Amino acid sequence: MSKTPDFEGLAMFAKVAEERSFAAAARVMGLSVATVSRGVTRLEERLGARLFNRTSRRLALTDFGHRLAERASRLYRDAEDAESAARELSASPRGLVRLAVPMAFGLRWVAPLLPDFFKQYPDVSIDLHLSDAVVDLIGEGFDAALRIAVLPDSSLVARRLCGIAPFIVAAPSYLARHGRPMKPRDLDAHHCLGYAYRPRQDVWHFSNAAGDEEAVTPIGPLRVTNVDALVPTVLAGTAIAELPEFIAGEYLADGRMEAILTDWTLPRGALYFVTPSARSRPAKVEAVAGFMAARLSKPSWQPIPE
Repeated sequence: MSKTPDFEGLAMFAKVAEERSFAAAARVMGLSVATVSRGVTRLEERLGARLFNRTSRRLALTDFGHRLAERASRLYRDAEDAESAARELSASPRGLVRLAVPMAFGLRWVAPLLPDFFKQYPDVSIDLHLSDAVVDLIGEGFDAALRIAVLPDSSLVARRLCGIAPFIVAAPSYLARHGRPMKPRDLDAHHCLGYAYRPRQDVWHFSNAAGDEEAVTPIGPLRVTNVDALVPTVLAGTAIAELPEFIAGEYLADGRMEAILTDWTLPRGALYFVTPSARSRPAKVEAVAGFMAARLSKPSWQPIPE
């Protein structure tokens, strides 16, 4: 015999005891009379005692049934209350959302949005995990993540928010001293900064309109696990780096950095909102997804919408 209580049988018994009729209980529960009868019989066999005295005209609780009925009814009401609370919780955004976000992007573009989010959804709280390392959403118990990738993880449900272009950049002072690379292979003679979490190793893959392709392995004085950490060394005129447009944009706009090799392109990535599953996603996660989509689908670092 299973050690797990027969909650279904207890619920059916409680409703039959309340209605004083198998047919009425079945109607209220949306089940067949046969299903309810089998459930009560199964419970009687499990407990080793009769719960009802049955005749063709009358149904009455036994003494044993009377003693169990109150507890079974209380259990049934508690289950109804629990389901009602769960439905309310899932329908109304409420509770904690564990959200993983790349650190540089999170600090620059997600954290500033959160005050408005909390005004709109005062019953939702966020555990914001900032790291450039790709986390295991399911294994580490995250509800969702914002990811910047060329292609999203196929094992997750991904919603594309916007494209993100990469730039090869250098300070004007660096270019004045070392010259401007004209082709990707020219970078072999320059100091180039590296990023540890680049997918499929730290290699820059270039292509141009003619269909030519070149690959460069950046070699230089610094390799980081956070893209923002490259900025001071680039601004100091020490080296060349690849930066995403959400970081590079402000420095390109004010002239502190220049984009180089503009006739060549790197694989263009995108920002995705990813979750383990789209089925029965809690309202709290839907609230975060909708808010981020509204704010980041046409971000301010892109002056011209895609």
